[in-house]
Amino acid sequence: METVEDIVIVGAGISGLATALGLHRIGLRSMVLESSESLRVTGYAFTTWTNAWKALDALGIGDYLRQQHAQIQGLVSVSSVTGVTTAQMSFMEQGKCGNHEVRCVMRNILLETLVKELPQGTIRFGSKVVSLEQTKSLVHVHLADGSILKTKVLVGCDGVNSVVSKWLGLKKPAFTGRSAIRGLAEFPDGHGYKPELLLHFGDGFRAGFLPCNDKTIYWFFTYLPSSQLAKDMEDDPAKKKQFVLSKLQNVPKEIIDALEKTEVEAFYSTPLRFRFPWNVLWGDICKGGVCVAGDALHPMTPDLGQGGCSALEDGVTLARCLGEALLGKHKEGGGEYDMIKKGLEKYAKERRWRGFELIATAYVLGFMQQSDGVVINFLRDKCFSGLMAGMYLKRADFDCGKLYSP
Repeated sequence: METVEDIVIVGAGISGLATALGLHRIGLRSMVLESSESLRVTGYAFTTWTNAWKALDALGIGDYLRQQHAQIQGLVSVSSVTGVTTAQMSFMEQGKCGNHEVRCVMRNILLETLVKELPQGTIRFGSKVVSLEQTKSLVHVHLADGSILKTKVLVGCDGVNSVVSKWLGLKKPAFTGRSAIRGLAEFPDGHGYKPELLLHFGDGFRAGFLPCNDKTIYWFFTYLPSSQLAKDMEDDPAKKKQFVLSKLQNVPKEIIDALEKTEVEAFYSTPLRFRFPWNVLWGDICKGGVCVAGDALHPMTPDLGQGGCSALEDGVTLARCLGEALLGKHKEGGGEYDMIKKGLEKYAKERRWRGFELIATAYVLGFMQQSDGVVINFLRDKCFSGLMAGMYLKRADFDCGKLYSP
């Protein structure tokens, strides 16, 4: 007997689990296919801005996560070229969507919280998707083990190397020429670090430091790797650690302490990639019963801190649009396939421009902050530093809305 799933989600990352939980909250069942054998909780942490907390509250897990993560009260940016503070900003203000809220959430805690709220058996581990095809009303999902699943809706949340986005015809993400190293530093007796985001940039790199709670500090370091540098550090985490420390000699002592306390094995490089924003604006985000979300839709550089936040937005928006289509509130007649198609098209319409502006803003911020040169240094430190700092709150002042409830 043929088994047909209503909704299949590819990838148990932030966007995939947020979408599954959003659907569960409104009474829609989904199956999440994850290629690895267990939950992938690597990635350390990410900054959650106001828009992310709107989404987390819509999913019903915001208050639980607040209890475990300190609120960040402001931002201080410092030029690595001159050592001068170029901008200071408070996060304790009100925007058009209410009070701003910024915290640094540990990735493992977020993912485990999402999983705990899902019905048991929602995630099917060891299920790698290799290809798919669409008939009139069903999507055939081919797995690496030779099995085939059939579903009415397929959501690709399978990251920058997404099989689903490739099938939709979205172009492969491009390498920015930059790489990143990230880490967590643990202080069992407390770190005493101020609840602020400290940024150092210029001279070919960009670095940031902020506390997750009173015992953990998250840090990131992006740089322009030369071919020789990449070769020298490729298989030697100790050299990566030495390289980061050598570039950050002028930062406060507590920052050096955080880097020193980070395990050597955590110092590994990852290339930064992004999708050209016009590809999101004009490309196929959805086709029939298939769509993409998260990094499969809008991979972006981390310079705006919106990758994980926008993935949460995607999950809430997609769940709401599917709920409206399938649960009857906005039905306008037609068969189930037509309603699914309309729901996904509405989701795509809501997310196109948002993805475009986040990708573009992050790329420009990263270019300005990390670039070196007399003209760029002057413009960045003297003219644009306040404007660039303001972009963090401006792009985060967004509410993806509530979930649909029948």
